[in-house]
Amino acid sequence: MKKVKMTPSEAIVETLLAEGVDHVTGIVGSAFMDMLDLFPAAGIKFIPVRHEQSAAHMEDAYCRISGRCGVVTGQNGPGITNMVTSVAAANMGHTPLVIISPSAGTPTIGWDGFQECDQMSVFRAITKAVVRVPHPKRAADCLRTAFRIAYADRGAVLYDIPRDYFYGEMEDTILKPSQYRVDARGCGSQEQLDRAAELLAKAKNPVIVSGRGVVDADALDIVKAIAEHLTAPVAVTYLHNDAFYSNHPLAVGPIGYMGSKAAMKTLAKADVMLAIGTRLSVFGTLPQYDINYFPDNAKIIQVDINPKHIARTHPIEVGIIGDAKDATVEILKRLKAMDKNRKPIASRLEAVAKQKKIWEKEIVDLAMVKGNPMNPRRALLEISRLLPDNAIVTTDIGNVASTANSYLKFNRSRRHIAALTFGNTGFAYPAALGAQIAAPKDPVLAIIGDGAWGMSLHEVSTAVEHNLPVIACVFRNMWWGAEAKNQVDFYNNRFVGVDIPTPVSFVPAAKALGANSLQISRPEDIKEALNTSIRSRKPTVLEFLVDGKQLAPPFRKDALALPTRFLPKYAHLDHHNWYKGGIDDL
Repeated sequence: MKKVKMTPSEAIVETLLAEGVDHVTGIVGSAFMDMLDLFPAAGIKFIPVRHEQSAAHMEDAYCRISGRCGVVTGQNGPGITNMVTSVAAANMGHTPLVIISPSAGTPTIGWDGFQECDQMSVFRAITKAVVRVPHPKRAADCLRTAFRIAYADRGAVLYDIPRDYFYGEMEDTILKPSQYRVDARGCGSQEQLDRAAELLAKAKNPVIVSGRGVVDADALDIVKAIAEHLTAPVAVTYLHNDAFYSNHPLAVGPIGYMGSKAAMKTLAKADVMLAIGTRLSVFGTLPQYDINYFPDNAKIIQVDINPKHIARTHPIEVGIIGDAKDATVEILKRLKAMDKNRKPIASRLEAVAKQKKIWEKEIVDLAMVKGNPMNPRRALLEISRLLPDNAIVTTDIGNVASTANSYLKFNRSRRHIAALTFGNTGFAYPAALGAQIAAPKDPVLAIIGDGAWGMSLHEVSTAVEHNLPVIACVFRNMWWGAEAKNQVDFYNNRFVGVDIPTPVSFVPAAKALGANSLQISRPEDIKEALNTSIRSRKPTVLEFLVDGKQLAPPFRKDALALPTRFLPKYAHLDHHNWYKGGIDDL
């Protein structure tokens, strides 16, 4: 292959183009200005944000919607370290992401100069790999390696390049991605696929658990076909409500915190579980609502693209290392070959319908309890009923955002973009901006508490600048609700650090930044406000005034204990000395 003379900056930009990158998100900095200067001529858009943490959240969501690796960059030192939280979140959420990370120039490394930081050490623990450019001539080669690892390991990769290495002369060939990485993983072991099909065919109560891998592989229709063949109920994993069609008769909803009791009670009876595209995380399978629903005696068939996730948390009967779609296609073939004329089992369909009806009534009844000024569940219920079929919803961390897990239903994949295992606040709004970039014609809503909004409201100006018509649904209850609930249940209403005293509305601030904005305090006003906002195709902030006393159960009931005090000065705080009050006594 013929090599062409170019600069390292040109080699980097041409490699980005070969990877199909059409935009890069971040904040401008002198360290990468030589590369940035090429973007307009190359057709790559640079999308400035107001804080670098937002950049990686945006690209995390962009990748989850589009399937294409996100790319971010920033100034060496503080610009890159500002991304630590969002890069860690994307990495733990299995989202391919490349961070173009300029570092201190080679003539000054080790002198603790201006904006110098050992970024490789900082990011090594929160990425799949750190790739250092050892010489300017390796600029393209190392970037190819970064993309290869990001896609292969499903996570973030730091591409670290000394800032003086953007300059100079080199010769290289710009390769197509197919020449240096392979995305297809195959269907897994034929023997294990045979065993899986045999177990499922003989199961008396098979249940399918569909996860993020099903979404990434666009395998919902194959999962649906297996479910229909077996008459097997389908649960979705925690915070992946779009991993199956919610309107399907066999759909039972999400497991995990604030998930569906219908899903949990159904899964508890399984004798064979087909877990597809999920690592069955510890947190996502903890007991909920005092239901220890995970079926310890069930025979688990786990399908995952990453061998490290097989049987990581739960013992399995069959492990299949393969692509969720390729593996399920093979399982379906085997099931049909065993019994082409298998009929639907009416008793299972009836049982699913019964559990779903009971659960739906419960969450609607809870939403209809009056609040002062408004029950947050009522707002979530109304929003869920008004969502168009193509709507994308991003959710943050917190009491209200987590409660949304009970109400959000999707009939398309790549619609639910939640803050996942890393669990950081301030995710939903920048993620919504990234989702809007990936799906410019679809309505995008972010569900956010007022605590998380304090970490993201500055990005309203980013939405306005780039005309991203995201609708921020900000639930204002004046405190950190999840932690307040912990202090109610475990610390006898002794509230420390949970108040968010906001004397004025967020509405004027949003309008000052150029967005449409409206305050809502009555359920009757939600329909008109939301429909108008969707039609407007303008950046919008809807402030929902909700009752701070109406809180969901503790987020981490497994991680808290009633306090015991030994020193006399703290004796009155011991749980044995409590006045047995409650939040309604406030």
